Amino acid sequence: MNIRRRRRLMVVVAILVGLGLATGLVMYALRSNIDLFYTPSEILYGRGAQHTDIPHVGQQLRVGGVVMPGSVQRDPNTLAVRFKLYDANGVVEVSYVGILPDLFREGQGIVAQGVLEDGHLIKAQQVLAKHDAKYTPPEIEDAMKKNPNDPVANGVPVQGGQQ
Repeated sequence: MNIRRRRRLMVVVAILVGLGLATGLVMYALRSNIDLFYTPSEILYGRGAQHTDIPHVGQQLRVGGVVMPGSVQRDPNTLAVRFKLYDANGVVEVSYVGILPDLFREGQGIVAQGVLEDGHLIKAQQVLAKHDAKYTPPEIEDAMKKNPNDPVANGVPVQGGQQ
């Protein structure tokens, strides 16, 4: 092989190795900042037919569901609030300290972003209320159709909190 071609080949290989290494390091650094979206039943039972990919305690996540009627508990002295989110197959509890959105109410679809704690409790840093059903994820929309009023009366298991 010609010396000139060999040098070009070495430069191309070095550039490809450098790009691969840089991409790998960026992906590794961003891995801890990814917030995955879950529904309450996926938090309790996992995703898919095999029920794999159950989130672990301490994981950053976003959970979307409907605020269970009668579950909102506000602390009269602080901005702390606790409520339950449900979908067709499960209920999880969310705690949040801060001012809730104006559209937040029982029976409303919301997305809470936070960290999963023991007992299927989500300690939320942010709560977003949905204002229109056309922006609702299909899983939550199906849950609302199957279970619009009271999930406990319809047999949805409650885990990670009191009834």
